[in-house]
Amino acid sequence: MTPRQKILITGASSGLGEGMARRFAARGRALGLAARRLERLETLAAELRPSAAQVAVTPLDVTDLDAVPVAFRKLADELGGLDRVIVNAGLGKGAPLGTGKAAANIETVQTNLVGALAQAEAALEIFREQNAGHLVLISSISGVRGLPKAQAAYSASKAGLTALGQGLQAEFAGSPITVSVIAPGYIETDINRGVKTSLMVDTDKGVDALVKAIEAEKSWAPVPAWPWTPIAAALKYLPLSLSRRLV
Repeated sequence: MTPRQKILITGASSGLGEGMARRFAARGRALGLAARRLERLETLAAELRPSAAQVAVTPLDVTDLDAVPVAFRKLADELGGLDRVIVNAGLGKGAPLGTGKAAANIETVQTNLVGALAQAEAALEIFREQNAGHLVLISSISGVRGLPKAQAAYSASKAGLTALGQGLQAEFAGSPITVSVIAPGYIETDINRGVKTSLMVDTDKGVDALVKAIEAEKSWAPVPAWPWTPIAAALKYLPLSLSRRLV
């Protein structure tokens, strides 16, 4: 498989997005990086340019739905096309429903699902024109089975993103456009700060597993594969009386 050379990553100023940018730069790829914090993006770009084939940056809030296709076109133009788009920008806010904190839950869904849909629209418009491309949706193990309390809206947003990816996989099956749904478990990033679990892996290990799954262009990949592949299967197929003990 010929490596995808021109890669756009959203949410690239920190966490998994920053980690992926560093890995792909080290492999000599051309990168288009988007995030809300332009200053952090520019600092990262300056670090990566000696190893990357090219680095282009643009500020982007993915909840500004009109700005998404403009930003994607800008980066595609600067890179001379896009081979892969990684829809990574995400938000982990949340509170138990009905506790007066609806804004946090709504913002999470707007970012993780509506914003991701806007990104998929923009990426696939470019891919359809090129008749080629790899769309990567960064979902979550949380999207496999609905989670309770403060995780409920986040879990729903990721379940929606996974379903979107599955629909696109059916649509583009057998075509030059490939769609991957990647489902990270607990990886040490800002979004998981404060979570206490023995299943947490450090950022480097998590990013390595993430990049490996993306490069393999798997249709569905829990990350890291162990222990999340069997856990995902258990969450999906066990009856509620048993699965709720896992969440």
